[in-house]
Amino acid sequence: MSDHNEVAYTTADGMDYPAHEQTYEGFLMMTKYGTIAVIAIVALMAIFLT
Repeated sequence: MSDHNEVAYTTADGMDYPAHEQTYEGFLMMTKYGTIAVIAIVALMAIFLT
């Protein structure tokens, strides 16, 4: 059978951590502003559609 070696993630090449962190910060920012936008839309619907 074939050998199944474990991957050592601490020594893996090609990991661009600054790009990962920048992408995660962008995700958090979009999540925050998206949530605020949805709350604002629901609040405006509650005011003007009732």
